[in-house]
Amino acid sequence: MNQILNVEITPSATPTLSALPLCLADFDTLASALDYAAQGESGANFYAGSGKLATVLPYRVLREQAQTLAKRLLSFPLERGARVAIVAETNPDFLRFFFACQYAGLVPVALPAVIHVGGHKAYVNQLHGLLNGCHASLAVSSSQLLPFLTEAAEGLGLQFVNAASAFDELPEKKCQLQPSGPNEMAYLQYTSGSTGFPRGVIITQQAVMANLVGSGYGLDVRVDDRCVSWLPFYHDMGLVGCLLAPMATQRSIDYLDTRDFAMRPRRWLELMTNSRATISFSPPFGYALCVRRLRPEDIALYDLSAWRVAGIGAEPIHVELTNRFSELLAPAGFNPLAFVPSYGMAESSLAISFAPLGTGVVVDWLDSEDLADNFLATKVSPNTGSSFVRCGPVLPKHEVMIRDEHGKVLADMHIGRIIVRGPSVMSGYFELPEQTQLVLSADGWLDTGDLGYLIDGDIVVTGRHKDMLIINGRNIWPQDIEAIATRQPELRSGDASAVSIPGPEQEDVAVLIVQCNITDADVQHHLTQRLHREIHEELGINCVIELVPRHTLPRTSSGKLSRSGSRKDYLLRQKSQSTADSEVTKKA
Repeated sequence: MNQILNVEITPSATPTLSALPLCLADFDTLASALDYAAQGESGANFYAGSGKLATVLPYRVLREQAQTLAKRLLSFPLERGARVAIVAETNPDFLRFFFACQYAGLVPVALPAVIHVGGHKAYVNQLHGLLNGCHASLAVSSSQLLPFLTEAAEGLGLQFVNAASAFDELPEKKCQLQPSGPNEMAYLQYTSGSTGFPRGVIITQQAVMANLVGSGYGLDVRVDDRCVSWLPFYHDMGLVGCLLAPMATQRSIDYLDTRDFAMRPRRWLELMTNSRATISFSPPFGYALCVRRLRPEDIALYDLSAWRVAGIGAEPIHVELTNRFSELLAPAGFNPLAFVPSYGMAESSLAISFAPLGTGVVVDWLDSEDLADNFLATKVSPNTGSSFVRCGPVLPKHEVMIRDEHGKVLADMHIGRIIVRGPSVMSGYFELPEQTQLVLSADGWLDTGDLGYLIDGDIVVTGRHKDMLIINGRNIWPQDIEAIATRQPELRSGDASAVSIPGPEQEDVAVLIVQCNITDADVQHHLTQRLHREIHEELGINCVIELVPRHTLPRTSSGKLSRSGSRKDYLLRQKSQSTADSEVTKKA
């Protein structure tokens, strides 16, 4: 009699090489792209926090499951283009539901899957605002996050809110699937960071496919490329750059959950080593986290010699950081020329530009005074003045120009608003015509909200025209921080100004300047601690709190709060305090 052994079968990751001829995203729609990728052997692989391979999802299987799920979604009385909200956890279910929408003619909406410590109420409120903003008909999450989603959906009249497994029990509608066409909406992308003012970016199939084609050629995607990502699917870089792009170019990709990366950054480099991956992207804070957390004895464990595209973007790039990362991991075979500075945003699907491959980080050193006073990019000697990284030329079939505040087009080396136009640009913000008109002109030019200049055809970003804060790769609206402050009983509307400043690790730090008449030290301490706690709970960031006397915050000529003035005054106070401390130290 044969003995049956209880042996655990370890799944094998999808291969890097495929017999399917490489196609660089030259398809009409995402569904067509998946139809083609499903003919090969590549796919997505999900790794647990332990580093072990947990789930393998070949594109062939993804297509089968997505088409079956599409018919189950259509068992509901849904209009074509109805929105399906998906809590975007790093698991195969997100891919199944996202592509089921593509085949069913529905619109997927990725919802954030991060809950900050003690942030139950804030997370539910955020989900509620997004569900309401997109007028979702269906909503899905894991069973773990379902209580939050269910609470958030109360009173909104959704047809069905449940865990992913519950959708598998639905009947399949007997119908011929009609995937979304080129002119229809591919997905709705909510810009990250804003809880009080969510903006849903409308991206059509044509727009995202144009961006994927440009990215495929811009990164020179090859048959032996393999990708690794820990970026969340609800972020445009994670969704478009690290989910749609690999699929549309038939490349295999290995996923690590964002939270697992944050706890153990070395898992990223371990995956790159073990899979011999060639392409991986991160905001600067991801590279910074590796620099801070890696131990010298860890370096010998890695082999990063295959890493040819180390994409970096989504927030200001500082050459000091890229230099430190390169020096630390040089013994592991990391080539500093692999760095590919990039520029992009959700309003342009994702990518606007890539630096040329094999050039690494190219830096312009500029005269700081000419920069601030005259908006001119005047070059100075290396390691003097202010440094800015070149992000390469705009994607093919796209245009870029620099305009001043009056709309005049500026010459190279003159700093102004970065304006782009091309097939990747959004159609607008979902049901927000006034907000759309503020950034998108009738002839298709998108005001990015960024300041910068052009040099030799390359885009250089010098800062934000808008007041947006970019903390740890996330866009944080200053209004959201200020709203937390002004709801405190001790404060009034207009008593707070949120800004960002360069931190000691070359990363931006959020600062909240609060004006009040409180003189009691204990009361000041309790207010400060309360603000720290609520900002961290609701927005998941640390924030420096400064209390100043009433009538300290600067205003514009029209009486509006001047955040740029607040930032300037704060830095002057810090400089003055530093000088005073130095004098005391000398006397001591």
